[in-house]
Amino acid sequence: MILAHAHRVSRRYGTVLALDEVDLDVRAGELVGLLGPNGAGKSTLINLLVGLRRPSSGRVELNGGDPRDPASRRQLGVTPQETGLPGTLRVGEVVDFVSAHYPDPIPRDELLDRFGLGAQVRRQCGGLSGGQKRRLAVALAFVGRPRLVVLDEPTTGLDVEARHALWDAIRAFHADGGTVLLSSHYLEEVEALAQRVVVIGKGRVLADDSVDAIRAVVGVRRVSLTVDAVPALPGVVRTEQVDGRTHLLTADADQLVRDLVASGVAFRNLEVRPTSLEEAFLAITTADAEPAPA
Repeated sequence: MILAHAHRVSRRYGTVLALDEVDLDVRAGELVGLLGPNGAGKSTLINLLVGLRRPSSGRVELNGGDPRDPASRRQLGVTPQETGLPGTLRVGEVVDFVSAHYPDPIPRDELLDRFGLGAQVRRQCGGLSGGQKRRLAVALAFVGRPRLVVLDEPTTGLDVEARHALWDAIRAFHADGGTVLLSSHYLEEVEALAQRVVVIGKGRVLADDSVDAIRAVVGVRRVSLTVDAVPALPGVVRTEQVDGRTHLLTADADQLVRDLVASGVAFRNLEVRPTSLEEAFLAITTADAEPAPA
């Protein structure tokens, strides 16, 4: 079953084309990661899917209906990129207010404990840290027991421990059959959580597949080694020096190793592995930014 659907969706803001005939389906039970640089169109696409904006052209559906229809949003949970919380209300009061809009909300104490906010129940929102405010904003997306949760940069401002705790909460929701659309700049976050990755650049879908397939799109592998000086070798896409090790990105790792041995340069601790999602993401978006040959 498709819970969120976009078909040839475009969105203009004046002369700016934010989305250019984008197609996207999010099916029940999926955990989809949405990646793209600033200005790629990720937040615009989310706003269309949840009914906050209308497309300039194309069709958008949520739970089989119009996203602007309250009935279509009844089983939707959303954490936008920026959330304003009333500073004078206590954490428990905010949860109670949002819970009152749903027929069977998660009990307040259970929800706050799940997101590490149980001790803050009587604290005013204005007195929370930035990370605590973000955790509360994410928690509110889950209060109504939604079928689909849309999270736009959910872990912004969180430390490592809080980020991993939030990951666990997202995994638990998904394991219970929930569906998640997750937009993030933290590439390791999408790599850790998502089953499927959609890469957006300049308002278009550049790639839509599994994490492993996204890596394979660029056909690049990483050859890591310890060496005093790297000779000039053919087929090297990029060279990096990190913590005393040299990392060579290449489309043909086998040939690169043969060339390295033939060069006579002494090296040790050789390792060959697939590219990370970050490297694939950069390669895809960089390739998209390059002008087409004349």
